[in-house]
Amino acid sequence: MGSITLQRILVADDEPDILEIARIALEMVGGFEVVACSSGQALLEALPDFKPDLVIVDVLMPDMSGLEEIRRLPEFEELPYVFLTGTIAEEEIEGLREAGAADIILKPFDPMTLADRVDNIWKGTHGT
Repeated sequence: MGSITLQRILVADDEPDILEIARIALEMVGGFEVVACSSGQALLEALPDFKPDLVIVDVLMPDMSGLEEIRRLPEFEELPYVFLTGTIAEEEIEGLREAGAADIILKPFDPMTLADRVDNIWKGTHGT
């Protein structure tokens, strides 16, 4: 954490196809180092060793999003995160922003523009 340029992204989604497309898009198109997690619990387990610059997490996962637990860890309480969601209701999207999300990416997303979108979100959180 703390790097000026975005390098390390942790992605969590319980839909295997979405998770794989996001991982490939971020690695191959964006050149980022990515760890993909299929659950909130896997996200929590990967977090301390991977130390991501940014987390992208599905809003609805069967176990948990892991975000509440991340916020309890002092070294990760300022970690920016982006929600993935298939929800398009404006009030729900606003609620996610109010919960502290740096941004929301709607599913389905364009794999060819995902890396640029995430990089722009990162720059917005760091004033660059």
